[in-house]
Amino acid sequence: MNVRYFAAARAAAGVEEERFELPSGATVADLLQTVLGVERPEPPLGTPPLPRILSRSSFLLNEVAVRDHTTVLNPGDVVDILPPFAGG
Repeated sequence: MNVRYFAAARAAAGVEEERFELPSGATVADLLQTVLGVERPEPPLGTPPLPRILSRSSFLLNEVAVRDHTTVLNPGDVVDILPPFAGG
């Protein structure tokens, strides 16, 4: 499955997107654990670490909001990580 990072999540992850292969039956929670298991460089100064960003983020599964981290994922899914942001 493909994970796309936006705003501060992109800065903290160090990439715009990543592809992960998870076992059948994997959930959003499993994916987040996998994302956190990737060794990454320190984020830019002023950017919170990725674990903190993920704990506050919203997630889209194939462009639909998903709040239940027990939701089962499929190999072709796209998960967007959207950190909180201020807009105007």
